[in-house]
Amino acid sequence: MRTTIVLARHGRTEWHHGNRYTGSTDLPIDEVGVRQAQQLKDWAADYAPDALWASPMLRARQTITPAAEMLGLTPTLDARLREVDFGSAEGKMLSELPPAVGKAFELDPVRDHFPGGEDPALAADRVREVFDEIGQRHQGQKVLVVAHNTLIRLLVCRVLGLRLNDYRRLLPALGPAALVRLRWQDGTVGLEAYNVPPVRMETLA
Repeated sequence: MRTTIVLARHGRTEWHHGNRYTGSTDLPIDEVGVRQAQQLKDWAADYAPDALWASPMLRARQTITPAAEMLGLTPTLDARLREVDFGSAEGKMLSELPPAVGKAFELDPVRDHFPGGEDPALAADRVREVFDEIGQRHQGQKVLVVAHNTLIRLLVCRVLGLRLNDYRRLLPALGPAALVRLRWQDGTVGLEAYNVPPVRMETLA
């Protein structure tokens, strides 16, 4: 049976507003992020997901809470949905890193990921594992998952068979609270929408 899984990026934080790598740093959403969480709640009221999952990081929990309270659902928090740890880049913009580190990362963000950070290939493995678990557990249902920018892009590459090394080039943008809709059926995955604001996705072709 088919499972429709909609992944939402969490709302904006102060560091995301400044385009700083936030990764494992557990920041709250800012005032704009609060409004984005409300927009996600309004979208969820119309979409009526059957189940909610989220990263246990504060910004993800704050983003999903309004929708959860409105729907009367308790989100399943799973550490496999946490953001990639960016190591030495945490709290910094790309331009603030040593030039050699920044250049190597831009050329191949998987092979030359940030020093001290998580290997993006391992992050892709863990998020694919929980994604398949969600698909199996909620067959025939609609699921909303709140997670993180880099993790979601790695997942999309992994499930579509795209090179992880190209995730920044192939998927250059995913806005705060933006939605990605995937269809899961017996482990086969199809992409139905990407980087869509939280409005009625059924209106999309």
